[in-house]
Amino acid sequence: MYLTRFRFNTGRPQTRRLLGSPHLLHGAVNMSFPDVPPRDGQGPRVLWRIDPAAGGRADLFIVSPSRPDLTHLVEQAGWPHLEEPGWSTFAYGEFLNALGAGDVWSFRLTANPVHNIRKPEDAPRSRTKRTAHVTPAHQVNWLLQRQERAGFEVLRTPPERRLTGCGHEHEVVVHDRFPLQFRKGGSQSPVGGSSGADRARPVQFTRVTYDGRLRITDLEAFRRTLTHGLGKAKAYGCGLMTLAPVRAS
Repeated sequence: MYLTRFRFNTGRPQTRRLLGSPHLLHGAVNMSFPDVPPRDGQGPRVLWRIDPAAGGRADLFIVSPSRPDLTHLVEQAGWPHLEEPGWSTFAYGEFLNALGAGDVWSFRLTANPVHNIRKPEDAPRSRTKRTAHVTPAHQVNWLLQRQERAGFEVLRTPPERRLTGCGHEHEVVVHDRFPLQFRKGGSQSPVGGSSGADRARPVQFTRVTYDGRLRITDLEAFRRTLTHGLGKAKAYGCGLMTLAPVRAS
């Protein structure tokens, strides 16, 4: 497994266009691998996320079973005049092997929190529809409902540090809540080859970012979460969780 960070130059028009389209970025990430791993749910998959950064940058993080080649992104939207290649790749498997049950980490997760509901006007036996959670409280609850199966627990906030009398029970905040809508395919896609039906089909989802602290409870399940992703819309920049050492408060 590999973890890669790529630096985007957000001052370039082509970069802003690419960053504004999850579909184009999905194609650009896939172009970084000669053989994209199958999405059959069995093995690790390619996960990616965009994080805003200081100094006219945005950082693309990729977790992947094989090492990517991002030369095409440097030429299209990176920093082509730097002596360095513009991205760094690390042996992620070594980091995963060093994790232990009970370890406490800071985490960041960009995800698509959804639930399946049947609206009041729908027939009693009609199929439920996938719908986005829209409030921070429901979005946090979505994460808490999945933590045990995903091999971690979000730390509880000590009572003296809670911001309100009701709420903020856990050390996690939700930010960058952003609804997205676009159409798949089209002549501007870097992967091309989409059918007319694909181009006509709209894609809608809400992307949110979680920052918080967690404790590993099930090491095997947690490693799977880090390499397989969490939630829906993984092809469009959701599902990737990354870790950082906890800072002393």
